[in-house]
Amino acid sequence: MQRKYEPRKVQLGPDGQRVATTAMIASLAAEGYDTVAAPFGHALVDAAKKDDKIVGLSADLAKYTDLHIFAQAMPDRFYQMGMAEQLLMSAAAGLAREGFNPFATTYAVFASRRAYDFIAMAIAEENLPVKICCALPGLTTGYGPSHQATEDLAIFRGLPNMTIIDPCDADDIMGMVPQIAAHDGPVYTRLPRGKVPTVLTRHKPDYRFQLGKAQMIREGKDVLIVSTGFMTMRALDAAEKLTADNIDVAVLHVPTIKPFDAETILAEARKGGRLVVTAENHTVVGGLGEAVARTLLTNSVTPRFRMIGLPDEFLEAGALPTLHDMYGLTVDKVAERIKGWL
Repeated sequence: MQRKYEPRKVQLGPDGQRVATTAMIASLAAEGYDTVAAPFGHALVDAAKKDDKIVGLSADLAKYTDLHIFAQAMPDRFYQMGMAEQLLMSAAAGLAREGFNPFATTYAVFASRRAYDFIAMAIAEENLPVKICCALPGLTTGYGPSHQATEDLAIFRGLPNMTIIDPCDADDIMGMVPQIAAHDGPVYTRLPRGKVPTVLTRHKPDYRFQLGKAQMIREGKDVLIVSTGFMTMRALDAAEKLTADNIDVAVLHVPTIKPFDAETILAEARKGGRLVVTAENHTVVGGLGEAVARTLLTNSVTPRFRMIGLPDEFLEAGALPTLHDMYGLTVDKVAERIKGWL
């Protein structure tokens, strides 16, 4: 019997009307945070002025990964590969073999799913210095599973030689770009785009991104949140909210997923009595939470432990703020769950 096709439900707003496109790609910047426009593109231009081997490549998405800033500033060092991610990665590998320092940009779903074999065989196995910089990681778009890279960290964590970064904000991006440009090996980084908030230096003025290092952004004696990506912003805001309930929350930011800063995480987890909670914009399968759990258990460190992340399922399409509330990534939901666990 032939199965009847049932189209995916269209997300409607409170007024019963179809959700606007702007709601599907809403800014992640919380109220009160300053923003920087296209920090990746501008940081890459600055790095390229010091390194004439840096080139940029895109799979017809330069405008949507902020690489258009680089393309406009250095058109002779920009390559538009069209909608062919396998070709994008193969070309980047070839340029790296010839001594160039390629930055290849696309959406995270296309790099992690469509081009994985090319990344594994042409880039990672050869340990080539290709920097794969990908927009729309995790639940940063409401356009459904075709655009939501909820499992990209899990996919790339298993790939030898691959450095993996999940930056929080513009501070991280602007610090990250010159460091990965100098890194002699492949890198996969998630990429906040557009108007990106500045979060970390607001809470810790001396914060500077350090490749491979986790950093304590906020101290606290009751709870330790180990977070990555934009969930560090949500964790910091939730920590402030929980002070009204006399709950003192520390936030440890982990921008580098691989290599993993086990030493810092263990040192903080050993400070007894705190509930340890991981927070990530990624499925709870194979991401930060499981990396922290493995680190704790293999070192016989056993605090109370909980995970905040996306469920092991394909997510709905719809307005991004609604989806964040539905899947527990909002400040209120993070604070609510921590109170419940305590």
